[in-house]
Amino acid sequence: MSEPSRVLPTRGGDHLLRRATADDLDAILQLLADDPISASRGDRARAEDRPAYERAFEAIDRDLAQQLLVAVDEEGVVVGTMQLTLIPGLARQGATRLQIEAVRVRADRRSHGIGAAMMRWAVASAREQGAALVQLTSDSARVDAHRFYERLGFTGSHVGFKLRL
Repeated sequence: MSEPSRVLPTRGGDHLLRRATADDLDAILQLLADDPISASRGDRARAEDRPAYERAFEAIDRDLAQQLLVAVDEEGVVVGTMQLTLIPGLARQGATRLQIEAVRVRADRRSHGIGAAMMRWAVASAREQGAALVQLTSDSARVDAHRFYERLGFTGSHVGFKLRL
């Protein structure tokens, strides 16, 4: 995927969207842990979990189909994150999809347009890369997130299934 580094103008000021580095890992983990649904699944940013997160970061970072991104404010503080995955497929006449995962914005920075700016960038990036579809999943308990995605033009078109291993 192309390397992002774009200034995102938001109501909360300008933010830089860029590829995450290993130095951003603690901030990303804190964003996950700050979310009650993620925390209930085990994302609590505990020291004993650090090796697993480091292995996952390394796998994402070396996979050319993946982008783990962070939004940073003018002081360099990570205030948002998301992971993008390009998925080539045969369905839909060989369409490529962009999957968006783990969209998080720091609680004290929500409602400043950061998440919307990140999502608009992801959609534009998908178009530039020839994707025919942008998709995401959202836990059924995330009612506010569903309204957010609908405001951005996404539709709840499918029922998702998961099998925990």
